[in-house]
Amino acid sequence: MTTQPPALLIAGHGTRDEAGAEAFRDFVKELGRRHPELPVAGGFIELSPPPLGEAVTELVERGVRRFAAVPLMLVSAGHAKGDIPAALAREKERHPGVTYTYGRPLGPHPALLRVLERRLDETLAGTPREDVTVLLVGRGSTDPDANAEVCKAARLLWEGRGYAGVETAFVSLAAPDVPSGLDRVARLGARRVVVLPYFLFTGILPDRVRRQTEEWAAAHPEVEVRSADVIGPEPELLDLVMERYKEAVAGDLRMNCDSCVYRIALPGFEDKVGRPQQPHFHPDDDGHDHGHGHHHHGGHSHSHAH
Repeated sequence: MTTQPPALLIAGHGTRDEAGAEAFRDFVKELGRRHPELPVAGGFIELSPPPLGEAVTELVERGVRRFAAVPLMLVSAGHAKGDIPAALAREKERHPGVTYTYGRPLGPHPALLRVLERRLDETLAGTPREDVTVLLVGRGSTDPDANAEVCKAARLLWEGRGYAGVETAFVSLAAPDVPSGLDRVARLGARRVVVLPYFLFTGILPDRVRRQTEEWAAAHPEVEVRSADVIGPEPELLDLVMERYKEAVAGDLRMNCDSCVYRIALPGFEDKVGRPQQPHFHPDDDGHDHGHGHHHHGGHSHSHAH
């Protein structure tokens, strides 16, 4: 008798943009089609249906007792470090006997860098790379480690590809914002700029990046500015999620905790060290929190097998 492999649970952030939410749901369905040997489900921690708890319930109703959860996120910010693990701990209480492992976020993986390079090529349409400065725009976080991951992705994208430079900006919660990032590359001498959103799917924030880029470009006609597309549901992304799934199942996680605000006292963030993590309560959830809403699920330990 063969042992059923652990199911795959995809954890998304959630968006108020219906097209972005639908892109996530389609992505989960495509993963299921590609891997008929695995039960696959996905849900969001906030803003969009289905909630993560509903996805876990769906797996349990299909007979699943073990699953590996992969955060469909580019960087390890508060959601990946805290909200998702806390939500999974809540689901473990709701479904006694269920066990899970937790994978790591997706970026900055070479496969994603290849997709970003492709998005730039589509936008450049033959313009020589050495004439172009790229502004990679991340979501932005109150977690400095997460923002540093975007800077790392920018550097890795720059290396060996021949662009004039790759700089970073953020659309929320962190500096520089998009207009300030564009101001900076212009002061550095850039005359051709591509703004590249570091986002998986369309949504409110990528739309904001494009709108702010267009507004800045209209006010600065001396600089040629173009907007690239988001990463999207590319084959590389589907393969990378499965790579993260296999890592989680094998226990090969290699998470770097050296600059995590929940473990290390970073300047201005000292109060976060050891802070307990609690789940988001999803607005689309069934409202039954089973009394767990006021429980702490322990400090942030980066322990991934439960």
